[in-house]
Amino acid sequence: MSTWVLLRGLMRETRHWGEFPAALRARLPAAEVVTLDLPGNGRLHQIRSPWRIEEMAACVRGELSARGIAPPYHLLGLSMGAMVAVAWAALHPQELRGCVLINSSLRGFDPFYRRLRPGAWPALLTLIGGNAVQQERAILRLTSRSGEAQPGILDAWVRYRRECPVTRRNALRQLLAAAIYRPPPARPTPPMLVLASALDDLVDPRCSRHLAAQWKTALAIHPGAGHDLPLDDAAWVAGQVRDWLAAGGRAGGV
Repeated sequence: MSTWVLLRGLMRETRHWGEFPAALRARLPAAEVVTLDLPGNGRLHQIRSPWRIEEMAACVRGELSARGIAPPYHLLGLSMGAMVAVAWAALHPQELRGCVLINSSLRGFDPFYRRLRPGAWPALLTLIGGNAVQQERAILRLTSRSGEAQPGILDAWVRYRRECPVTRRNALRQLLAAAIYRPPPARPTPPMLVLASALDDLVDPRCSRHLAAQWKTALAIHPGAGHDLPLDDAAWVAGQVRDWLAAGGRAGGV
């Protein structure tokens, strides 16, 4: 049985995965699926967020050890969570069987205006002010193409924010960590699958294309999803993972 560790992104927590863990379990019935919060988010919202991606990876590894969940693992990371997966793969490749990187970007592969698209900057200003409803509605519109049409999503996200609020300081520390993280010059040894959304309004999908081309990884692009690809099409993501594994988890095409 393989263990899949799911890692969310900036200011998000395990509950934001929604239906995706169930969809992944349905495609991989023999797998154990584990969702973990990064420090400063979710149930760890009162902990100070590290300002280095490598420290976030160390925290996640420590949490798995504390739970008695031993390697090897598969990692699936979205956005900043994918950066944590890359750092982990670079520092401790022997612990991993593979990584799935979703809608992420890495310093040195693309300019800043592709890593964070200029069209998203006005919406991000809403996160500085406004109430919980305004903030979560702005995030939902920025990151999803279908979330507003899914019953209960906005109400759930507002509840998560009120129950486990991410401090402004932790949000800024996470932004800094994502901005300054520099990946290794060569692809880490664990096999990798890169997934991207053609209609991502937050991160230019060319970031994923360039990453996959430079590191010679498998790549699949969803034609109609937004940045939060597991929310917009959980079944598609789970299916891509299943097919990649069935093909041997190779670096080449899916």
